[in-house]
Amino acid sequence: MKLALSTTLHTTFADAVERTRKALSEQGFGVLTEIDMKATLKAKLGEEMEDYLILGACNPPLAHRAVNVDRQIGLLLPCNVVVRADTVTENTIIIDAMNPALMVDVTNEPGLKDVADDAATKLRAAIDSLAAHQA
Repeated sequence: MKLALSTTLHTTFADAVERTRKALSEQGFGVLTEIDMKATLKAKLGEEMEDYLILGACNPPLAHRAVNVDRQIGLLLPCNVVVRADTVTENTIIIDAMNPALMVDVTNEPGLKDVADDAATKLRAAIDSLAAHQA
């Protein structure tokens, strides 16, 4: 099973982040958390890395359905979406969204399959919309 649903954009990092937020919003996901790995690793370890942002995306109706099946599923929520600069090609940004099917595999809870399928459909639509609207 693939770990992520992914696409590649040929744009600036800031534009990719903005477009990703919009695409997620259009599919009913809000961004609850944001972790700037580049800034955090620089501040805490003095280490340099490429632009790398983790967005904790949540679709409340889907999250509600999931926690009603398995209260521990909150350990795997929100769905992380990573926006990261390609380390090889300039102005190339990779967008990776966690594959929701992992929730079913990790928990071995068949009741999560429908929720994971719905989440995957929405995340795939967001990812596909980014690829379809290349600048």
